[in-house]
Amino acid sequence: MYRYDAIDQGIVDARVDEYKDQVARRLAGEISEDDFKPLRLMNGIYLQLHAYMIRVAIPYGTLSSAQMRMLGHIARKYDRDYGHFTTRQNIQYNWIKLEETPALLADLASVEMHAFQTSGNCIRNISSDQFAGAAADEVADPRPYAELLRQWSTLHPEFSFLPRKFKIAVIASDTDRAAMRLHDIGLQLVKNDAGELGFKVYVGGGMGRTPIIGPLIREWLPMDDYLSYMEAILRVYNRYGRRDNIYKARIKILVSELGAEEFTRQTEEEFAHLKPLGLDAPKAEFERIIAQFPDPDLDASAPDTLDLSNEDFAAWVRQNTHPHKTPGHIIVTISLKPVGGIPGDASSAQIDLIADLAERHGGDEIRVTHTQNLVLPHVRKDALFGLWQTLKGAGLASANLDLASDIIACPGMDYCTLANARSIPVAQEIAKKLAPKELELGQMRIRVSGCINGCGHHHAGHIGILGVDKKGEESYQLLLGGSGAEDTSLAKILGPGFDEDGIVKAVEKVVAHYLVVREGPSERFLDTYRRLGAQTFKEAVYG
Repeated sequence: MYRYDAIDQGIVDARVDEYKDQVARRLAGEISEDDFKPLRLMNGIYLQLHAYMIRVAIPYGTLSSAQMRMLGHIARKYDRDYGHFTTRQNIQYNWIKLEETPALLADLASVEMHAFQTSGNCIRNISSDQFAGAAADEVADPRPYAELLRQWSTLHPEFSFLPRKFKIAVIASDTDRAAMRLHDIGLQLVKNDAGELGFKVYVGGGMGRTPIIGPLIREWLPMDDYLSYMEAILRVYNRYGRRDNIYKARIKILVSELGAEEFTRQTEEEFAHLKPLGLDAPKAEFERIIAQFPDPDLDASAPDTLDLSNEDFAAWVRQNTHPHKTPGHIIVTISLKPVGGIPGDASSAQIDLIADLAERHGGDEIRVTHTQNLVLPHVRKDALFGLWQTLKGAGLASANLDLASDIIACPGMDYCTLANARSIPVAQEIAKKLAPKELELGQMRIRVSGCINGCGHHHAGHIGILGVDKKGEESYQLLLGGSGAEDTSLAKILGPGFDEDGIVKAVEKVVAHYLVVREGPSERFLDTYRRLGAQTFKEAVYG
């Protein structure tokens, strides 16, 4: 994984010193809250319903065991002994004291971490496939190219005050584990007929108030033109993106209003001006960064079989592991979704344990997923049973990946100032109701958001739930038919909304109807919905 050089560390240390002075002046009353707000937001610090919240950047979702232990330390020292992993592969702490934030940021800096560009109208944390560098189906490890974007975008003077926040995802397989086409820019690493690496470029995707699937604007972007083409896209957006209306400020609105063809034309025109300027990284810089992501030293002669005689272990292996590119090894997803628990939360003890397991069994790496779980990417198969037993003892062995209780949920009105409704209790109750039959239900991706901003990715859910305010009361809309995978689609509202109890019952009716009308156990809920359409489910729910 990437290690900071003197330039990286110098930037982070300087930011910590600058922010420490800003906080001291705020606490002394020398600057107002209105003047301080943009300063703290530049460092990922929000004022939420009950306390300050800090969002820590985890670039492309990759952590070392030392960084993971630091996250556990922060949970114990500065929060209420837990952290909340998010859908952008970051971690949030919800109970932070302002006067302690400079020390917290200094602790992060000591392990090559920070929190800036996790808020504000800038290029946010670059995300990627949580299986990167381990997956058997990728053409190359996408993380070096995500790292190059991170370095290019960090404190970029031209793109630090965009019309709105900006999100980029980089993947390297046909299987999309990062909701790539629902990002402002989605990049898929591919090879051409000559075996050269380049990108498919998608622009203008997003969820929230106006969900849009990003169109393909370039079938092939040579690696030599990578950064100058990204610069061209951002320049067109920065020049023409709406600044007069926050609801129409995202690049998806610009692409939609111009049309993909015209947006592409303008981008290509800008690119033609930029290409001769030498903005792209030289080959030596690509090689330097790629060298920071070597394959771990794995024993390809390790036993490539598993004893699955223990039924609980076998069920967990089937659900929570994926093929590794090296024989004798396997990718393990650790569920942070115990039935009845808060999706994405982990205690400091659990964080420390996962750091220990990564050091012993995971190539000293942990990955954060877009679905608020964690991954050990490089586990030997002959160590898997013992690892599972350890996870089971810590409440981390739920065998529910992509099943009905593996629910994405934003913090909702329990924490967030923007939320209209609570997300966490709804997710907890649905998980309790559906968990007993989730193996029978098969793949069922449920997503819950507490407001139209869609941090719970409700538009990408096979079943999506959106909390709204209806005359001062919490109301929940039911959406069906979404997907953030390679078969990207947007969920649609089924009908009138429900109260908290009613939305749980509505989901149960949808699920019961699915079991009746599906064409056998192998037909996913999403496929059944696409085959039959909304009307039959609407009749089942509303009678």
